[in-house]
Amino acid sequence: MKRREFLGAALAGAILPGCGGGGGGGGPMMGGPPAVASALLTAGQPLRALVPLANTATQAGRFEGALAASPASLGLVEGRATALWLYNGLFPGPVIEAREGDRVRLALANGLPIDTTAHWHGLPVPADQDGNPMDPVRPGATRLYEFDLPAGAAGTYWYHPHAHGTTAEQVARGLAAPFIVRAADDPLVHLPEVTMLVTGLRLDANAQVSASGPMDFAVGRQGEQLLVNGGRLPVHAMRPGATERWRILNATSARYLRLALDGHALTLVGTDGGLLAAPVGPLAEILVAPAQRVEVVVTASTSPNARFTLRAQRHAIDAMGMGTYAAEDLLTVATTNDPPAAPAALPGALRAMPAQAAATARKRLVLTQSGMGMMAAFGINGRLFDMNRVDLVSTAGETEDWDIVNDTLMDHPIHIHGTQFRLVARESRGVATPAPFAAWLDTVDVPSGATATIRVRQDRPGKRMVHCHILEHEDAGMMAVLEVRP
Repeated sequence: MKRREFLGAALAGAILPGCGGGGGGGGPMMGGPPAVASALLTAGQPLRALVPLANTATQAGRFEGALAASPASLGLVEGRATALWLYNGLFPGPVIEAREGDRVRLALANGLPIDTTAHWHGLPVPADQDGNPMDPVRPGATRLYEFDLPAGAAGTYWYHPHAHGTTAEQVARGLAAPFIVRAADDPLVHLPEVTMLVTGLRLDANAQVSASGPMDFAVGRQGEQLLVNGGRLPVHAMRPGATERWRILNATSARYLRLALDGHALTLVGTDGGLLAAPVGPLAEILVAPAQRVEVVVTASTSPNARFTLRAQRHAIDAMGMGTYAAEDLLTVATTNDPPAAPAALPGALRAMPAQAAATARKRLVLTQSGMGMMAAFGINGRLFDMNRVDLVSTAGETEDWDIVNDTLMDHPIHIHGTQFRLVARESRGVATPAPFAAWLDTVDVPSGATATIRVRQDRPGKRMVHCHILEHEDAGMMAVLEVRP
């Protein structure tokens, strides 16, 4: 296996008019005459900057803010109003920017007609502040989440609902946004920074977010148009030769992003849990599985007035032929006519990455499948989720090796709440390939027929979720309860 391919593995509906197909078997599902896209979804608009959530704290070292998950109506298609569910009325939701060491207090007001939660995806928060499905926020209620951001937590995270059985619907309707934790000693602080939140949108003939069907629950939501910061095929302007740091978040329900930028190489500097020990690259492509994040450094071409496309290349995630995603453009990088800038040099070392302690326990998780095609159902160790049942038990502070065995016919991105872990090795057809470098992850892609071995430690007691982050699979029961005991 080539190093570039292994990196991708380690990281791992209606179509809006004029858009290419987002999924394989999904196909276009918008009926009737083509609608005219409004300015919000017109291709070629400038890449929008995300709106920051206001910090209302009056003391240093604290972040306090208010989030409201509520119905909203936006004119995404000319002459039609699309009903969405948004944080603070924003599409996408506001980006939270805090710092290591901050005490965070976030109030979530639920203005939805159903239960919701706020899950701080990837952050090392206490179990009772994690927004898991056993702790729903009822309609009309407000929930205060409070936690500390420890040293070493700097990285690119995101937040989204995690209510039992409706996570996919709530994310599809617009509830997702970044959460960035900054370090005081960031070695890349000199680089201009761009955050790119990739989401999916699928509308029906009435310009409403379409409900998921059997195909979606089999292989993940199909036929979505990919958006970046809420825009379709936006344009990001760069000075020729300029070097930038991009934070890319895959907040889609099921789409794997095999990213490549025409005429450019990508340098990987960070994953789910923050910076790597050293830059990795140049890379022609990087695979970002659903829920994963990457930080990449890009140096623009020195050619003025040139245009280059960042795209998600064709990628197959199943052996059934239903989850093959066609190549889809994400955005255009347009160089200006300014004189070329001098490329910025990257430091050889980014972050200390000490070796983990040896594992003193081992777990085996088998990803299982019953049925075929649109009748397929997926579980963990042969069981579907039951929030009243404990499936796995760990001890706080104990280092474990987990063998995650994929006995199904499709790939699954497995997310573990409450901690970060490292990929140790991947085995396929009897051949084991060690991880090419150390990286902190909270979601690991496990291809069909493969075994991913991770080394993980939970430091906070309580009940945690372990689940597939194809959201339709999560909602249908591909989730387990891990109880971390003192």
